[in-house]
This record gives sequence, structure tokens and C-alpha cells, in this order.
Amino acid sequence: MAVPIAKCLAAYAHLLIISVIFPHLFADSATGDLPHRRFEYKYSFKGPHLTQSDGRIPFWIHTGNAIPSSDQVRITPSLRSQKGSVWTKSPVSFEHWEAEVAFRVSGRGRMGADGLAIWFTAGQGLEGPVYGAADQWNGVGIFFDSFDNDGKKNNPAVLVVGNNGKLVFDHQNDGTTQALGTCLRDFRNKPYPIRTKITYYKQTLSVFINNGFTPDKDDYEFCTKVENMIIPGTGYFGISAATGGLADDHDVLSFLLFRLTEPGQNLPPPEKEIPKEEKDKYQEEFENFQQALDKRKEEFQKEHPDVQGQPIEDLYESVNDREIRQVFEGQNRIHLEIKQLNRQLAMILDEQRRYVSVITDEINKRTSQAQSGQAPSHELETIITTQHEVLKNINEVRNSLSGSLKQLAMGQHQGNAGGLGSYETVQHFNDIKEHLHVVKRNIEHIIQKNANPAEKLKCPELPPLPTCLSTTHFLIFIVIQSLLFFGYIMYKSQQEAAAKKFF
Repeated sequence: MAVPIAKCLAAYAHLLIISVIFPHLFADSATGDLPHRRFEYKYSFKGPHLTQSDGRIPFWIHTGNAIPSSDQVRITPSLRSQKGSVWTKSPVSFEHWEAEVAFRVSGRGRMGADGLAIWFTAGQGLEGPVYGAADQWNGVGIFFDSFDNDGKKNNPAVLVVGNNGKLVFDHQNDGTTQALGTCLRDFRNKPYPIRTKITYYKQTLSVFINNGFTPDKDDYEFCTKVENMIIPGTGYFGISAATGGLADDHDVLSFLLFRLTEPGQNLPPPEKEIPKEEKDKYQEEFENFQQALDKRKEEFQKEHPDVQGQPIEDLYESVNDREIRQVFEGQNRIHLEIKQLNRQLAMILDEQRRYVSVITDEINKRTSQAQSGQAPSHELETIITTQHEVLKNINEVRNSLSGSLKQLAMGQHQGNAGGLGSYETVQHFNDIKEHLHVVKRNIEHIIQKNANPAEKLKCPELPPLPTCLSTTHFLIFIVIQSLLFFGYIMYKSQQEAAAKKFF
């Protein structure tokens, strides 16, 4: 037993020495399957500033009901029977490629329709019945189907469907009879955009999905893979969507395309320079823009001579200025809150005075009607004493608030005059803080006084309300409501069945 173990250890030590002396041998084998990626901007788009001033997408065309904006492309709005698509203007002739697409599918309904498709085809399928693009395409389509046409409860789903230009898409079965790969993923109404990564490398098409529950852009999970797949060598990328009886918003946030190159091969040469005619045209436009800009600068300086020579630093505030401004803004907010509290206390004080006046009148009335030498009720004496204490405390709180307002006004005036670094300003802030603490203590004292149950009057209890609904009437009401509910459920089911669309 010891001899085989010794041989294994010797072999392991031999491999370790070889890996240390010749590390490139193992490095090549470990990274040999990872291709090189190069971003291709002429076949991509993303926000912000996604569109030009005329509403077009650089290097792309949009058709149908597609609506480009600065940060996304709405392929179809949430209206019925809408179709739209975007396609690359120039054909792509990459042998291997990888596309990363971020999109949203959102709607108010429990079910959506019809879905979104990502294409690589030999021709531009600008419009048609297959998710807004042409049928009998030559290439591959990755479909995000959100409507259940066959009623098998297998939607939303992701399908990979290839075509040689002769097959007609099977709408009745949601394309499942023609799908080369599929996976069930719910991509509607997610908190974050759905991201999919489609890789075509060495005749293998792989689809990965980010489920939209996390903001991590690289959190992909495997969906499906199709091996030995042959697609056209040159084609166009496109994204299309369609709605039927039901509707969703289909928004594409970005489409990023990468060229993949096998390790060990030379990267393809960069594209040739633009022709001299176009270069001269762009140079002339730049010079005209520069001259117009200089002319506008001269006109502005003539109209505003006082601005000439002003350093650009004067247009921005320093850190100290920003801190002072924030302090004064906070002080103004405190001033407004204290004024509001002062007004509320004044209203409470008026109410308490009215209560004291009413109680005093009641005591005088009872005293005049009572016999000679009989004292008024002890409860009324307690109430009026409590009300007098409340009035006294509220007056003290109001005086404290008035003092705080004066201190705030003086602090603001001195701060504006001499800055915030003086000793007097700091002392005013401390006085304001002490006054606010006094206000807080007085208010708590008033709350405790009013919360004492011994000093509260008991209100008479209301008589019980008579019952106006008998048991028989209640049962009849429940039966009628149940019949109406089941009738509504049956009507809703018929409406959903009638809403199924057929292309």
C-alpha cells in the first residue's frame, strides 16, 4: 500500500515542478475556451442621449409604432393591436457574437400580450405577424412570449426558433412545435429591467436571463442552449414587439453587441478611415459651428459689459458659504415652526379663557340660587382652579416662545452682519436652545395636568342603539350577494376567453 502512495506523491510533485517552471502551459489550457470580446458601437444603442435631435437612433431604423426617446425605445405602447420594431441599418458579418439586451415588459393586466422578439436574420423584417416582424425569416429569433395561445398555462416563456425562410410560424401552439430551446421565465412587471445575454460561439447559441429581481447586472442564470446551429453569415439585428386583445408596454433600454474572437487568432483590423469627402464636410461643419459660437460670445460681451473679466470661481459658492447658507435656512425653518406653535398656543389660550368664563358664570348662577351661606360645589372649584393653572402655564409657554423668536431674530441679524464665528452668535444659539427646552418642559407639564383622571368630568353614557337588521334579512342579503359574485366571475371568464387573439 505504501508503494502506490509514494508513486502518487512523486507524480504530484513532478506536475507541481512542471507547473512552476512552465506556467504558460496550464494557463493556456485554463483560459483556452474564453473568447476575446470587442464592443461594436455601430450595432448598439443605450441611454442617456439615445436619440438625435430629429428623433432617430444612430445606426438604427425604427418602424411601426416604435417610439424612441432619450433613455429608451418603446417598441409598442400599452394599446391594442400595436406593432413596432428597430433594426440595424448595416448588415453584420461577425462569425461569433454576443448581444446583451435590457428591456421592460409592464402592464396593468393579470396577463399580457403578445410579446417581444430579438432577431438575427438575413433581411430586415420591418413588419409582419410574428411579434411585429416578418414571417418566414432566414435566421433565428429569441421570443419572449407573454400570451398563452394554446391554453397550456406555459407562459410567459422564452423560445429559440430558427427558420430557413420557408417555415410559417405556428401561432396556435405558441411556436412550441418549432422551438429549438425553451425555458419558463416570468419577465412581466419586475422591479428592475430584465437582462438577457445571447451568445453565438462555435455554432452554439446560448441564452442567459437576469430575472429582474436584483440590480446586479451580471446576475445571469442559464435559460437554454442550442448546439450545431447554423445561421446566416451576414444578417441584421432587430427587436420587435406586438400587442393583440391585451396590451403591455414593451420598452428596450439598451442593446449592446460584442464581436467574439477565438483565443490565439489575431483580432480583426479596425475599420478603415472615413472618406476624405466626409472628413472635409465634418471639418467644415465644425468650423462653421466654432465661428457661430465666437460670434455669440462677442454679442453677449457687448450686451453685458459688466460680466467681462469675471472669474469663473465667482459663479460658484465656496464650502464656507454653503455651510452658512444651510445654517441660515435651518434657522429660518425653526423660526417658522416656532411662529406656528405660538399661533396654536394663542388659540388654545383663547379657548381656555372662554371655558373659564363659562364656568365662572355657572358658579355665580348657582351661588345666587343657593341658600344663604351655602358654598358652591367642590367640583366646580376644582375645575376653575385647574383652568387657571392651565392659563398660567400657557402664558408662560407663550412668553418663552416670544423670547425664542426674539433670540432667533437677533441671531440672524448678527449673523448677517458679522458672520457666524463671533462669540455673541454662539451665545444666542445657546439661549435659543435653552428656551426651547423650557417650552418642552412646560408643554409636558400641561399634558400631565390634563391627563390626571381625578380632574376630568365623566360624560354620560349613550343609550344602546336599536338593532334594525334581523337574522332573516341578513341571510337573504348574503345569498343575493353570493349569486351576484358568482355571476360576475362567470362573465369575467367569458370576457377573458373572448379576448384571446389569433393572428
